[in-house]
Amino acid sequence: MEPGPWHNLLFSFAWGACAAALIAIVANSFATRWIATATADPTSADTLGATVIAPVVEETAKAAAVLLVFLFRRHHFTGILDGVVIAGVTATGFAFTENILYLGTAFGTDQLTGGRGIASVTAATFFVRIVMSPFAHPLFTVLTGIGFGIAAVTADGRRAVRLLLPLAGLLLAMGMHALWNGSSSFGEYGFLAVYAAFMVPAFGLLTWLAIWTRQRELRTVRTELPAYVAAGWLAPAEPFAIGSMRARRIARDHARRLGGKAAARAVAEYEAYATSLAFLRHRASRGRGGAGFVGTERRLLEELWRRRDTARPALDHAARATAPPVPVVMARTGRGRRVRRGRRDSSATRTAREPAALTSGGCRQDRRGSGRSGRQGLRPLLRSQVSGSTPEPSRCAPPCAGGRRSRCRWRRRGR
Repeated sequence: MEPGPWHNLLFSFAWGACAAALIAIVANSFATRWIATATADPTSADTLGATVIAPVVEETAKAAAVLLVFLFRRHHFTGILDGVVIAGVTATGFAFTENILYLGTAFGTDQLTGGRGIASVTAATFFVRIVMSPFAHPLFTVLTGIGFGIAAVTADGRRAVRLLLPLAGLLLAMGMHALWNGSSSFGEYGFLAVYAAFMVPAFGLLTWLAIWTRQRELRTVRTELPAYVAAGWLAPAEPFAIGSMRARRIARDHARRLGGKAAARAVAEYEAYATSLAFLRHRASRGRGGAGFVGTERRLLEELWRRRDTARPALDHAARATAPPVPVVMARTGRGRRVRRGRRDSSATRTAREPAALTSGGCRQDRRGSGRSGRQGLRPLLRSQVSGSTPEPSRCAPPCAGGRRSRCRWRRRGR
């Protein structure tokens, strides 16, 4: 969920496609040739090389990219999803090069043997590697990435656990890879059995894990950003909008319709900086903010402030478009007068539909009998501060900053 720099992804893909592939070619060829010479049995050497040597060499070479990003770009490696993305991109680059080599070899074989059409070696190789198992290498290496991702969120005091988790993920990746490569030697239906019993369920499980992790990170965004609403840096509806993938997309589309590609890019950057800010605060709350927390937080806030004029209307529109409706019930008072009352609603929906008024310090206060309806639009945040260059964090009381309903809820009687 938290956006990572594109150069990390480029490095991972290039490492998988070039460095890891080259290491695998040289090491696999050397090991297989050495085994064949030592045992005088080329057939057994090829089988042993595919089921034992190749998984160890290839997964270690791909894991090196994840390790390098984890060590030298630690501030960008913040959770399971980062490990999944880096490992998946590295394995995709490796599979890209490997598939080209396998298809080229198969095509050369067909040229020598005269194979053509569906019965050719090229067609069989394409079906197995491209159609049946395009996700095989990413599936194996993602296990290593998950190990690094869990290590990234583990407390610093548990040093042994942080060292063992990536190693456990690497061993699982090697085991899955060996099982997949050895499936062809399990009999006539060994390949299909391994494919149906292990590969497909594992792929589904990892897909579910990635989706669950993203939803968890979206909840983190919705939980951490309200502190900056109370301080006056963000509008009340923005935590809800930035914490929803659908709302983020609607905001970008709305900005593109009104201001073109430049406005859509500004909204996308605003969402990315706000997400990074939420995760920075989340790490700090768990004691992992680092020495540069204050400087990084200030830089992210300044980036948000420069894009606020373009992003806030779009996010306001997205929050209103995606917020669930607030049901209204009619209740009788003691004098027989009917009063319209809204159901107690979540803070995200309440601020998106009819946000509370803001004081100059940014805290929501009770609003009763106001002449303006909340449906006319979000009231401008901190007019006195917006007119200036940059706001200062407010000194809100903790109950209001935390969103306690007893201090921050507001009610409005109907006529």
